[in-house]
Amino acid sequence: MTSITIKKCSMEDLQILQQISIETFSDTFKDQNSPENMKAYLDKAYTSNKLEMELLNTSSQFFFIYSNAELAGYLKVNIGDAQSEEMDDESLEIERIYVRSRFQKRGIGKYLMNKAIEIAIELNKKAIWLGVWEKNQNAIAFYSKNGFVKTGAHAFYMGDEEQVDYILTKTL
Repeated sequence: MTSITIKKCSMEDLQILQQISIETFSDTFKDQNSPENMKAYLDKAYTSNKLEMELLNTSSQFFFIYSNAELAGYLKVNIGDAQSEEMDDESLEIERIYVRSRFQKRGIGKYLMNKAIEIAIELNKKAIWLGVWEKNQNAIAFYSKNGFVKTGAHAFYMGDEEQVDYILTKTL
């Protein structure tokens, strides 16, 4: 039987957070993007300084998820001005649900999704939203199955390439 534990991240987790961020992002997107654009993005998005600022932001929270005591992935949620798009105060953003490849298709993402919903409800939010790359069909299917609907789109830059992220929203 699998034991699942979710733990809020702190500054002591910075190095591990950086490692799992790079690993999971690379595993998910390296085959569909040029090595140059991947490197440019990773070098910008997951520096120690950037992640430290995100961890210190009181409007953001990170959570590690463990499966049988092994780090399986993580969640990042944002409220207020930490959201990557201007949204009302009744919304919570799921900025990242990243699951290590060997733990995918085991329900880990669902645990993280439920944690985000739990936080949104505790904070009296009316909606939860996220951005997902239009070509990430597995993620789109997962979110659709969990009640998210497409409500918009925005630009996402992978290095010098402009890509489209769908905005998906779930009303609580």
